[in-house]
Formats: sequence, C-alpha cells, structure tokens
Amino acid sequence: MRKVFASMTAVSMAAAVMLAGCGSNSSDKKTTTAASTKATEAATEKKTEAATEKKTEAATEKKTEAATEKETEKVSSEEASSEEVSSEKASSEEASSEAASKETEAKADENAKVRVIDIELTSEQYAFGVDKEQPELLEKTNEFIAKIMEDGTFDEICNHYFGDGEPVMVKSAEYDESKDQLVVATNAGFEPFEYMKGEDYCGIDMEMAALLADYLGKELVIQNMDFDAVCLAVGQQKCDIAMAGLTITESRKDQVTFTDSYYNASQKLIVAADDTTFDACKTKEDVEAIFKTFDSKTKVGAQNGTTAQFYVEGSADLDFAGFDMTLVGYKNGSLAVQDLLNGNLDYVIIDAAPAESITAAINSL
Repeated sequence: MRKVFASMTAVSMAAAVMLAGCGSNSSDKKTTTAASTKATEAATEKKTEAATEKKTEAATEKKTEAATEKETEKVSSEEASSEEVSSEKASSEEASSEAASKETEAKADENAKVRVIDIELTSEQYAFGVDKEQPELLEKTNEFIAKIMEDGTFDEICNHYFGDGEPVMVKSAEYDESKDQLVVATNAGFEPFEYMKGEDYCGIDMEMAALLADYLGKELVIQNMDFDAVCLAVGQQKCDIAMAGLTITESRKDQVTFTDSYYNASQKLIVAADDTTFDACKTKEDVEAIFKTFDSKTKVGAQNGTTAQFYVEGSADLDFAGFDMTLVGYKNGSLAVQDLLNGNLDYVIIDAAPAESITAAINSL
C-alpha cells in the first residue's frame, strides 16, 4: 500500500513538474513574441518616421526650389522689364534728341543767309614755304611733319577745328635778333588754319607752328601780314617759314622751297541762301558749264593771291582756263562774303574749310 502511494505521489510530482515546465515555455514564448512585436513596431515606426522625414524634406526641397525658381523668374522678369523700360526710355530720348537736332537744323536753314555749294572745283595740296637759304630747316620741318602725321598729333590738331575738340591758343614772342627764334609769316584771316582771338593766334597752322618751334628748340615769333606778301617775306629772308594754308604752285617756288604736303584742299562756291542757280549741279563740270554762260557783269569775290583768284582769272601754272566773270579781290574771305550779303557780289569762291567756317559764323549771327 505504501508502495502504491509512493508511486502515485511520484507520478503526481512528475506531472506537476511537466505542467510547470509547460507553463514556463508558454510564458517565455509570450514574452518573446511581445518583445519581437514591440521591436518590429519600433523598427516600422522608425522606418515610417524616416520615410516621412525624407518625404517632408523632399517636399520642402521641391517647394524651396520652386520658390527659388519663381523668385528667379520674377527677378528676371523685373530685370527684363527694367531693361525694356530703359531701352524704350533711351530710344525715346534719342528720338527726342534727333527731333530737336532736326528742328535746330531746320531753324538754322530758315535763318541762313549764305550757303556753300558742296562741289569741289579744284584739287590742291597745302605745304609750308621755307627760306631757300635754310636747307637744314627744310629737312627738320619735313621730319616734324612726318612725325606728327605718324603719331596722331596732326589728327588731334584737326579735331580741334573739325571735331569736338577745343582750339589751342598760341602766343607769339617779340622779334629779337639776339635770340634763337623761329619767325613765321602768316595771314591770320584764314580760319580754321590761321586766325586771331584777342592777342592770341589760333588755327591748324598756328598750332603746328608752336609745336615746330618746340621741336626745333626755338622761340616762336608770328608775323601777321597780307596773304600775297607771305611768300615774299620768306623769299627776302625777313621770315624763316611761311605757314598760311599755302597751295603748292610753281610760281611760289621762285620765292620759297616747299615742304612735304600736309593737307589736301579744294575751292568751293558760296552763294546767297536763296540762290538756286547751282542746285541741280552734281559735278564741277556742271558748275563750270554755268560759269561759262556768265559775262563780266557777274562779279565773283576771292581772297587776293589765293587759288580762287587764279581759278577765275586763269593760270597756266595751275592749268586753269579762267572765265569771263569779273574777279573782285579782298584781304580775306570774310570780307568777300560780307560784300556778297551787301549785294555787291554775285558769288564768292574760297578754300573749302574756310568757306564752311565763314558761312557758319555769318549764319549764326
């Protein structure tokens, strides 16, 4: 009986142990499963959060890029509008300026008293006339001309009179035999080559004279005289050089030795503003055909001793046949044009550059 009881007790204990073992495994499994689930949920949550953050960042970045692009487009649009407005403003200002310029020209034309017929009647060259007894001066002057032609100085001087530059005032020293001086003979009534402003000299030739004196290391003396006395003064050794818009001619070579040429010139016709006689002319032959219809009753003014005088009267030296018109000589072209306005002349012929200067000055009054 005691054996039976012991056996039953052992069986009961074994069963209890087995049950306890089974209970323990189940609990462990539940614990493990819960932990695993929690870990999975945490991982999933992290992934979700990461994905959400990434999406948010991507969305934010896209919004930022879109905003930046929009702002850039806005700025570009504003810049384009600004440029367009500036361009329109500039065009408008330019158009206004052009209109004002045309209006000024129209008024100037209305007020014009004289005008230049823009046809060259001759082709000639200017040079300086040097004392025949001074070959070294001739050589140095030619060196000087070549230098200022090459380095742009001559163009700069011309810009003072034909461009937007300002004339340079040139002063003359008093003549003194004891000093080393360059004595220049000129006729200061031939703008823009030589003329006076107060006590000072101006003009292309006068600025060149000042630079030539510096080049030679001499003091400049300018002697103003009638044009037809300029070469004579040099020929008589009273002056060293003639600088007066001199056209190279064979007859003048009897008195001076010419330097190399520095300027191409021509003669042009000045008429009263309302004179239409030559309006249909295109060439000098057209102008000369009309000249040939005139007789001695037609009076033409010119500066004494200039190419214009020889052109009207005729010159074998310059190969001019001449015309039947009556030439009236003057000390300078301005006096001739003034006499045209006074009704004492029919026309004036003078060098092209002075013709433009004189008519502009008279029409501005």
